[in-house]
Amino acid sequence: FRDDSLNHACHLIGATADDVRDVMVEGESGVLAICPRDERPRYVAHRRRLEWPNGAKSLLFSAEEPERLRGKQHMKLWADELAAWRYPEAWDQAVFGLRLGAKPQAIITTTPRPTRLMRDLLADPLTFSTQHSTFENIGNLAETFLQRVVRKYEGTRLGRQELHAHMLLDVPGALWTREMIEAAHIG
Repeated sequence: FRDDSLNHACHLIGATADDVRDVMVEGESGVLAICPRDERPRYVAHRRRLEWPNGAKSLLFSAEEPERLRGKQHMKLWADELAAWRYPEAWDQAVFGLRLGAKPQAIITTTPRPTRLMRDLLADPLTFSTQHSTFENIGNLAETFLQRVVRKYEGTRLGRQELHAHMLLDVPGALWTREMIEAAHIG
């Protein structure tokens, strides 16, 4: 999250301000929970930022306010639940600011809903994608979650997306699937 040479850090953007605070910063897997004590930043809620022990600062943004991202510069960016962002232009503004350092980078953590933005990003040759199912995280999940949620959604369309991390591009009830059309294409 830090680069000592430029004193800039990774900025964080969540779907809402509450998501940034409750998940990305203070959540069980948030920055404050995962950083070793001697490297843990100070959370300055009223300034919407994290202040790192080395002097770097991470600004915190809500994707509900795309204009607040205008002009903000960063070398690293963490965008959480991008597929749930109400305003895709927040991503555009974030990318315009991704211009510091030798190798500006963004990491996106999200469920793969097939929004236009998600499809475009996955089609971009500069995007590196990984995919993991809920079952790979089973050791960190409550037994009741596994019993209730997995039992209800395993084998369903929503389960394929949420449990198995598949981006579903087909349209439920359609007479033809994308695969059928592409297989029949003459060309």
